[in-house]
Amino acid sequence: MRLNLLLIFTFYSLSCLGQTQSEFMNYVDEVHANKILIVYFSRTNNTKAVAEMIHEKVGGKLVSLKLETPYPKGYDAVVAQVAKENEENILPHLKTKISLKEYEIIYVGFPTWGMQLPPPMKTFLSENDFEAKTVIPFNTNAGFGIGSSFETVKKFCPKSHVLKGFSTQGGIERDGILYVMEGEKETEVRQAVNKWLESLQIFTSVSSFHEQ
Repeated sequence: MRLNLLLIFTFYSLSCLGQTQSEFMNYVDEVHANKILIVYFSRTNNTKAVAEMIHEKVGGKLVSLKLETPYPKGYDAVVAQVAKENEENILPHLKTKISLKEYEIIYVGFPTWGMQLPPPMKTFLSENDFEAKTVIPFNTNAGFGIGSSFETVKKFCPKSHVLKGFSTQGGIERDGILYVMEGEKETEVRQAVNKWLESLQIFTSVSSFHEQ
């Protein structure tokens, strides 16, 4: 009872002081990896590579989003379909189904498509309840940045704690540059990912498994 009162007092005191997200996370007990979910959507496997780097560091469950009807293989056809989905607010159906009940911290990863969040990730965020969850976005892009994607994550998760995201340049599919996470690039991105994760100050007891 005394411990519960102390925790309540600590949380109230921090709230009154207007703590930042990272300061608040300092007071969170060690998060067991079975409470962590890493969900990603990836076409050229660059976002997948970043997801796996995160997974190696924090553990948890790693899940790749798959569509009921996959996108076309050709780049131009994908661009046309995604433009139509964005213009008409079409959310493609996901083959992947995930229950979020048991998870407290959810990393969501995606490429930038048309300077936006990819439609499959919009589907995932719209179909699930993220209330009281900690949501952490990460991104790969062709060199033009995150666009509106991180802000869109916040809009889909208004009752969540959305923490500082991570972004790095991946491939440039329109130029035929696909998977780039190897050699010096892989080392550089891994170091950046580790630095970013450390800045979040979420401490985990690592245990992990994959779901493709």
